[in-house]
Amino acid sequence: MTASSFDQLATSILDGKPATEDDALAVLRAHDDELMDVVAAASRLRREHFGNTVKVNYLVNLKSGLCPENCNYCSQALGSTADILKYKWLSTEEALEQAAAGLKGGATRVCMVSSGRGPTHKDVERVADMVGTIKAEHPEVEVCACLGLLKEGQAERLREAGVDAYNHNINTAESHHDQIVQTHTYADRVDTVGKAQSAGLSACSGLIAGLGESDEQLVEALFALRDLGSESIPVNFLMPFDGTPFENTWHLTPAKCVRILAMARFVCPDREIRIAGGREMHLRSLQGLALQVANSLFLGDYLTSEGQAAEADLELIRDHGFVVLGSPEDVSDVARRDPAKRRRGAGTALAPNA
Repeated sequence: MTASSFDQLATSILDGKPATEDDALAVLRAHDDELMDVVAAASRLRREHFGNTVKVNYLVNLKSGLCPENCNYCSQALGSTADILKYKWLSTEEALEQAAAGLKGGATRVCMVSSGRGPTHKDVERVADMVGTIKAEHPEVEVCACLGLLKEGQAERLREAGVDAYNHNINTAESHHDQIVQTHTYADRVDTVGKAQSAGLSACSGLIAGLGESDEQLVEALFALRDLGSESIPVNFLMPFDGTPFENTWHLTPAKCVRILAMARFVCPDREIRIAGGREMHLRSLQGLALQVANSLFLGDYLTSEGQAAEADLELIRDHGFVVLGSPEDVSDVARRDPAKRRRGAGTALAPNA
């Protein structure tokens, strides 16, 4: 495709004609020297539906590690020897403290996550109590729960407790699913998304790129998410933890990651596209460019890995002309710092910065 072709595709989508699988593949396979053309076209869709806002989300890992599922990409999975934090359930007070920190930092949605195949009814009641406490102190906050595969009635109980959304990622294409996990099926994941939707919860479901999937399978996954009605689509980039089957797996470049996000925007123009795990590792200096097509990110740390400083996330948003959703429309508050004085290289005994 040419620059005008990407722009024409955006115009066609704005006119109500959905992108096709061939369109999505063309975006994924665009040359690096076409990247700015792809971003400019996808940005038209992002601005049409979300303006210059960025939704900021904050993760609270309620229970970490020791999961019985064998998801090959996950540092918490059965068989993983990754050196991560492992702990049982946080108390309600601890969960509230963590959530409050994220809200103070600018988040409007708190994502409450626990490891495991799925919650027991006792676990659901535990989370319901946490949600009630958080909403009593922060009534304006959105709460998204991510507790694994749901049983009958559990989604309804979470909705009754005040949960707004439920996250359960499909992670990859159905045609690739059995290559990355064998202890549950793709259908199990789709079923949980359906249970959440039936209970009136907003569906949050996304994918992980870099799992050895083909371009066609990335497209397959995005079209499945569109058809599932996922309202929030987290796009994760594989973090290849040592001690997992995917250690030392590197299939992504920063430009490829931007094209994946752009493809998601073309396929799902009016959905929340969230830059999720692996953002700093894979997008690197292109994080700001990625915000031209995505409209959401996680603030601070992830479940078992550290993100960049939360203030750096907020600076990233401001410096690229965006505002945090729900904050004043003012990006003039630029941090002012004294320049770092050189104390290395010529004229010193320290090695130069080269």
